[in-house]
Amino acid sequence: MIPSILFWSLHFANIGSTDAFAPSSSSSSSSSSSSSRSALFSNKKRKYVVVGGGWGGWGAAEALIDSGIEDVDVTLIDALPDPTGGTPYLSSSGKPVEAGTRGFWRDYPNINSLVSRLGLSEDEVFTPYTNSSFYSPDGLEATAPVFGESTLGSILGGFPILGNAIGGALGGEISRRRFPDLPSPLGQVLATVPYFERLPISDRASMIGLLIATIDCLGGDEMTRASYDRMSAHELFLKFRLSERLVDDFIKPTLLVGLFKPPEELSALVVMELLYYYALAHQDSFDVRWIKNGTVSDSLIRPLAERLMTRKGEKTGGEEEEDNADGGGGLKVLGGCRVGEISLTSGDDGKLRASKMSYLDTRSGRVEVIDDIDGIILALGCQGMNSVVSSSPDLARLPVFSRAASLKGIDVISCRLYFDRRVATRSPANVFSRFDELRGAGGTFFMLDQLQEGNLARLWGMDPNDGGDDETTLGSVVACDFYNAGGLMCLKDEDIVSILANDLLPSAVSKFADAKLVDSWVGKYPGVVSWFSPGSYALRPPLEGAGNDVLPNVKCAGDWVRMGEREHGAKGLCQERAYVSGFEAANSLMKVTTDSTDKFKAHEILPVREDEMLFKTGVEVNRKVMSYIPRFWTR
Repeated sequence: MIPSILFWSLHFANIGSTDAFAPSSSSSSSSSSSSSRSALFSNKKRKYVVVGGGWGGWGAAEALIDSGIEDVDVTLIDALPDPTGGTPYLSSSGKPVEAGTRGFWRDYPNINSLVSRLGLSEDEVFTPYTNSSFYSPDGLEATAPVFGESTLGSILGGFPILGNAIGGALGGEISRRRFPDLPSPLGQVLATVPYFERLPISDRASMIGLLIATIDCLGGDEMTRASYDRMSAHELFLKFRLSERLVDDFIKPTLLVGLFKPPEELSALVVMELLYYYALAHQDSFDVRWIKNGTVSDSLIRPLAERLMTRKGEKTGGEEEEDNADGGGGLKVLGGCRVGEISLTSGDDGKLRASKMSYLDTRSGRVEVIDDIDGIILALGCQGMNSVVSSSPDLARLPVFSRAASLKGIDVISCRLYFDRRVATRSPANVFSRFDELRGAGGTFFMLDQLQEGNLARLWGMDPNDGGDDETTLGSVVACDFYNAGGLMCLKDEDIVSILANDLLPSAVSKFADAKLVDSWVGKYPGVVSWFSPGSYALRPPLEGAGNDVLPNVKCAGDWVRMGEREHGAKGLCQERAYVSGFEAANSLMKVTTDSTDKFKAHEILPVREDEMLFKTGVEVNRKVMSYIPRFWTR
């Protein structure tokens, strides 16, 4: 009954955010009065530090700079040599590369708004929404449609006899019309019928139980969600009787490239969240597009960084923004720096306050100190959080930070392969499934020469204006990513490349067997991606950190933070969610570190589309039923 929803919802690494590759959570209001805050923070320049240069960090920096505060000093610190995206990361042969290929979904309103604020056009930044395909050793398993562009004719073609008859009766003009928006999941079910090659309908129909679980989980209270988090996704699949073939052939490989772990190692809660927000929320929720030229860093982060580093922030009252071309008053970025100890002091009100931070400048080898700090935002992943908390005894004494530092990450390997000819594929974005060569990992491959057709020379590390080689002679550039890659991490780079070029790619698309590999790059990133293991929800850091009653001037941001009542409707390893968490962390921080004289302006946050009426109705019905029937499948 629900054919391909899980695959299209838990799409490969692209759900992951940039934060992943950079080295009860309700928000409590401060009990201190506005007068005590005035005594503590008035008559001085506000000094904020953002630790981490992923989407969460840049969202926080943007909100702080654009807060309208007249006199503010914002510093962003990151271990990358240049977190602004201004310096491309090059392979040894001079070709631009990046860690992980990431997609942008329809329900990313705040990132789309960023494109507009930067004066860019979405058509210039992003590709059109694209299809994606799923390959196993048996061949092509399925292809994801672009739901927002499906036509009546394409859907009817999936029903050989009845569909042809209906299509003939409707006529060519009507058949070319866009497939109408239907209530979820009916629209997804019908739209994906023509795109499955092998999986029987009976196996797909076994997913009906997962729909019921999703409504129950996401429509429940905090205790209900916690009970689902304690379960593994594998346990949930067994209790709701998903077919073994559906799980082994489709769901498991999909989770390996969507949440980067097999179902027995994933929280059922997070799987339900992704299932809903990337597939069930709306008919076209899964439609995805990619960066059209270059990388996420140089297409979006670089222009954002340039704007923040050369301005003082938007003025309140409709005044013109002040241009600071000399960098005065704008964001200060410290790349190649690793945060050491964050020191806490105790105030007269009994609350702790982060006041000083040390960091190592890896280029000079010197340890520097930033003191008299008003607030800190930790926009870190699990690996970075562990490093900072381990170096900060004061933070480690607070359980919320030591618990977050205990969470483990997932190994990732990113590759670029350069071939002597163009290889045609059905889709530009693709998933590897059930290949022994993966050694337990999830795998994806992206045809960058198709996604960035107008950028081919630069993909090869060439200047398109130098009058060199004709671009028609340049072959395919393939970006491949492995997740849960512990079984591959110990291999030499050349062995990983050989597995891709000689085994995986030719098995998926036979034309790769005729192409010659001319160059390659491999990047290994141990433990960098958040692992949403069973029971991890309670350990993930709240956006408010230790809380306003304990440590009001340290907040957390990133795609793994718990946002409480301010939860954003985009879930999992998600660029949009990380970006919004940065806004929320900055807004919360400024509320407790400013007074009325600052004219603080909270950054606007755009909500995703409202839940469909069918889902809302299902939630209400489920709540009434669950008031009489115990959830025997959870504990």
